[in-house]
Amino acid sequence: MAATYAPPVQALIDELGRLPGIGPKSAQRIAFHLLKLPTPDAERLATAIVDAKAKVRFCDLCFNVAEDLLCGICADDRRDATVLCVVEEARDIVALEKTGEFRGRYHVLLGAISPIEGIGPEQLKVRELLTRLADASVTEVIVCTNPNVEGEATAMYLARLLKPLGLTVTRLASGLPVGGDLEYADELTLGRALEGRRAMD
Repeated sequence: MAATYAPPVQALIDELGRLPGIGPKSAQRIAFHLLKLPTPDAERLATAIVDAKAKVRFCDLCFNVAEDLLCGICADDRRDATVLCVVEEARDIVALEKTGEFRGRYHVLLGAISPIEGIGPEQLKVRELLTRLADASVTEVIVCTNPNVEGEATAMYLARLLKPLGLTVTRLASGLPVGGDLEYADELTLGRALEGRRAMD
């Protein structure tokens, strides 16, 4: 008969295993690391998770993470309202902001088109993007989806959707590795990709 963990340990491993990028072995390692932590450290982690869930929401305008109705970028009237950068996730905004190259505003799709996972445009914040573009203040949309299959499919879909609106639709220049994620790109590479963005056909 196979040895099993005590129910609280197994429950912890199971919950950790549901996190993205955490397989069964990693979940076990993290669980046993947490069990070895001093109680105050474990409680601080638990409090941080509970606080984030209680206090953080999505910005009403761009869907970035925020503590108020609007995130700090949407609330900043010094940002250029004519250029909108469309990203997959809020963490991509942090990567782009580190470059210091972009002073416009953002729109977070909260994902990418992935038929295999049952994610189509209707599961993303595409309708909300079109609503934002309705007032004609935006003249350029930079599509900053990841350079992987899902990101490219999303970019092509958005280009077809937005071109008839008379907007300039651009994509980050090459230099980003195909199959990579924006959040892992260094600031210099991302900055050059922003500077050299190209119009989408």
